[in-house]
Amino acid sequence: MARVLVVGAGLTGAACAALLRGAVRGRIAVWDKARGAGGRMSTTRSVRDAACTADLGAQYITLEPESAGPRRSFCEELLSHGILKPLTAPIEGMVVKEGSQNYMAPQGISSVVKYYLQQSGADIFYEQHVTHICLRDGKWEVSRKTGPPEQFDIVILTMPVPQVLQLQGDIVNIINESQKQQLEAASYSSRYALGLFYEASTRIDVPWAAQYITDNPCIRFVSIDNKKRNIESPEIGPSVVIHTTVRFGSDHLDSDPAEVQQLILSHLERIVPSLPKPASIKCQKWRYSQVTKAVPNFPGQMILHTQPLLICGGDGFTQSNFNGCIDSALSLAEAVKSHL
Repeated sequence: MARVLVVGAGLTGAACAALLRGAVRGRIAVWDKARGAGGRMSTTRSVRDAACTADLGAQYITLEPESAGPRRSFCEELLSHGILKPLTAPIEGMVVKEGSQNYMAPQGISSVVKYYLQQSGADIFYEQHVTHICLRDGKWEVSRKTGPPEQFDIVILTMPVPQVLQLQGDIVNIINESQKQQLEAASYSSRYALGLFYEASTRIDVPWAAQYITDNPCIRFVSIDNKKRNIESPEIGPSVVIHTTVRFGSDHLDSDPAEVQQLILSHLERIVPSLPKPASIKCQKWRYSQVTKAVPNFPGQMILHTQPLLICGGDGFTQSNFNGCIDSALSLAEAVKSHL
């Protein structure tokens, strides 16, 4: 009976765990350092009203016309369960590729990840920050910031690549020089996201559901999130999401979050002067927002050690979108199944 650990409850980790269900004779565990599922497909709640939510990471899912086979079937499954619905709300400045289709998640983008976690039948544990991976008697001993170490037969790492390189223990020497160079070649952009939450009955009078901004040094994207998701209701307050530019994100990466929040709000006032005062605000720093350069020569995953199996994957080995995460999950699952 094998014990399998998936580190990371984002889209790649969740889809990989779901793909392994039935193939693994034993238990699959998923650990994530956050308080909930989603990774960069996260949906956050207002502190005042849990029904008022906002997508602080990925905003919608795009399926390109060339997306055939497994990718399309993943999307169609989500559509058939009502997890995804066509994005019909007006988005100004969006570049639409001919033949591509955009989808939003009415219950929030994290519902996509939660669906796969549910399908996986795995044991899900949050606030589990993995720090060390060591070899012990032919198994992996995995340590975290809180709680005792646990042993697993297979470990699958799906967090951003720089976080794999930060792990301590035997893994430091297990990753050989060539692998280390390849992993270090991966790069990510950084940005901030703000979620503004309003009381019920607040009106936000703008003609669009979302807008790409091209002439502001701070703000790249603004979304009236409940309007984008087509879930406007008089009982639930609206929410607004702001994504900064990559340049602003990298320039202020280690700045005081309160100062960053104030800066973003001052720019927002110029873009949408009619915006009312929110009841609460959430500021999210995405240090590893989107992959700008994937790990070279390892499409989908990299095997770090074969017996016992230690493997890493995620969008750092593909691209930062739905297709990239699904491609990596398929590649990881295939590699793990061949080792079972």
